[in-house]
Amino acid sequence: MTQETDVIIAGGGLNGPALALALAQAGLSVTVVDAAPPRARAAEDFDGRAYALASASQKLLAAIGLWPGLAGQAQPLNDVKAADGHAGEGPAPFFLHFDSGEMDHGPVGYMLEDRFLYRAFLEAMQDHPRIRLVSDNAVTAQEPGPGRIRVTLSDGQSLSAKLLVGADGRRSGVAARAGITRSGWDYGQVALVAAIAHEKPHHGIAHQFFMPTGPLAILPLPGNRSSIVWSETAANAAAIAALDDADFLAVLRPRFGDFLGAISLAGPRFSYPLNLTLANAYAAPRVALVGDAAHGVHPIAGQGLNLGLRDVAALAETVVEAMRRGEDIGALDVLERYQGWRRFDSTALALGMDSVNRLFSNDNPLLRLGRDLGMGLVQAVPGLRRGFARQAAGLAGPLPRLLQGRAL
Repeated sequence: MTQETDVIIAGGGLNGPALALALAQAGLSVTVVDAAPPRARAAEDFDGRAYALASASQKLLAAIGLWPGLAGQAQPLNDVKAADGHAGEGPAPFFLHFDSGEMDHGPVGYMLEDRFLYRAFLEAMQDHPRIRLVSDNAVTAQEPGPGRIRVTLSDGQSLSAKLLVGADGRRSGVAARAGITRSGWDYGQVALVAAIAHEKPHHGIAHQFFMPTGPLAILPLPGNRSSIVWSETAANAAAIAALDDADFLAVLRPRFGDFLGAISLAGPRFSYPLNLTLANAYAAPRVALVGDAAHGVHPIAGQGLNLGLRDVAALAETVVEAMRRGEDIGALDVLERYQGWRRFDSTALALGMDSVNRLFSNDNPLLRLGRDLGMGLVQAVPGLRRGFARQAAGLAGPLPRLLQGRAL
């Protein structure tokens, strides 16, 4: 027997639940299919994942009702500083500084651990009468037809909806079955991720040190803790990941520096290979893509989740407006409005981050001079600097209502 719903979302990470809540709150019925058990990511321990939420992303969480329960677990980002760095030398004087005091919208952003954000999404989905969460399951087949798309799950269930959304990651099965091809390349880099306890307070300042083999981000968490995202060449990362904790810290300390005093590990270590993967379309008949299914990017600017939430806001607004006009929410012309809204912006930002990574992940003296001069110019011109900051905060360009903190 086929169960019917308005929208099926394949993927229960973060973008999928955010979209489900936005659509359900506007009156649509939604089924979220998640391959993981429902509580697998809501554990008490830090699991290595923390996000730099842009101001616009925080506004979206407020608009769908989650922020009041999350604010106490979030660390405001008061400043962001970027500098060149060399192991053993500490960071050079910073060449770019975004100060929240110059902004008109409060902090530059917020740091929030995955376990808290996912738990809030999980509880909100379970409490909403228009959302059905199907865990420990995956979409294995899809067949678009007139007015509906039929979906088969790994346990044999059959679902039918007007629209199927792929929020199922960089290797999106939804995209592949829809015939959507991908472009991209491997960076030959691996991100080493861990929580670090430090002796001195971080004052809500995020640091990005551009090392010759890849950037090191030091991102403040509540208390005297920071999350590090340390990009290294694949060979270096494999050797570092194999070290015990004491030797890992011995390699990290010369790169981290002593500006926060003595450091120690505050949780387990993780590693993630880095690549760029861009879907060549965000829409197909009765199918739309969001998040990493549409664009998997380098973490250099912490924009992965923020890009996904921009997709969520744009797709939700497109679908809800179409529903209110009496249109078919899964029709290709409706979904192409969403694609037109998001694809250029996402691709431009993804390729921009790719260029920054290539420009800064080397030790060529001419490139170092040119990039330092360029960043110094941005720093010296207040209007230009504020423009960069607004772009990073997700506040530039025409914004969907959710990113303005307004409900649909």
